[in-house]
Amino acid sequence: MKKHILDLKVKSVERVHERYVLIRLTDEQPLPEMLPGQFVEVRVDGSPSTFLRRPISIHFVDRAANELWLLVACVGDGTRRLAQLAAGDTLNCVLPLGNGFSLNSCCGLLRADDQRSGALLTSHPSPLLVGGGVGVAPLLYLGAVLRQGGAEPTFLLGARTAKDLLMLAEFEKYGRVLVTTEDGSMGEKGFVTNHSVLQQAHFDLIQCCGPTPMMKAVARYAVEKNIDCEVSLENLMACGLGACLCCVEKVKAAPSAGGEAATTNVCVCKDGPVFNIKRLLWQS
Repeated sequence: MKKHILDLKVKSVERVHERYVLIRLTDEQPLPEMLPGQFVEVRVDGSPSTFLRRPISIHFVDRAANELWLLVACVGDGTRRLAQLAAGDTLNCVLPLGNGFSLNSCCGLLRADDQRSGALLTSHPSPLLVGGGVGVAPLLYLGAVLRQGGAEPTFLLGARTAKDLLMLAEFEKYGRVLVTTEDGSMGEKGFVTNHSVLQQAHFDLIQCCGPTPMMKAVARYAVEKNIDCEVSLENLMACGLGACLCCVEKVKAAPSAGGEAATTNVCVCKDGPVFNIKRLLWQS
């Protein structure tokens, strides 16, 4: 998929939480094709301590309004500077980067890393999309595309408290929304893997993004239930193109001629960030 370096215009910046902002970007030309699970690298101007671009998940693409949404967690100087942007400002972005989630074949779309073969992916009409913290960000666009393709996604979103749940009204536009909170202030009390729906319903596919311990717990559940599962890794990234090697992850390689399992190193930014858990070493 072709990559672009664009000076996008800030349409609005909305504070959706004390630690998160929603940035809506637009352009005079139609925005490039982007797939759920891909990300952008944004240049942070005006910050003397931020020298590298920051990787931000694609939260949503509104084709009708020609908008790209970025949900930004304000955790350092760079992201705090992004939160200070105002309507009319310009944000330089490299996009789209990485390979995204698998999509319904009825959507007429392929994962970026499957486009060379041209093979359609298996349709999953009942996917479970699991997110925690800022890991919910890529799931909104994913749910919208799956819903457009005829699937009926269920969102399972976890947070520490009710006030930490993000963008629930937007998620409700595209599927059933279930929540857990650690203090029980909304939804079911506990972690996402404690939610009763996991014992009551069957899902064809699980797609997940969030803190690594949460994703590993979801992966264990998927293995126990023999459900295909994809996770979006959040390794530290710098270049976003696989050149700097700071986001390397050891994964399973294709078996050797002798049948022995082998491992190989991949760049999460280029070969991911989305991986099927069968490739990861979490279950080894």
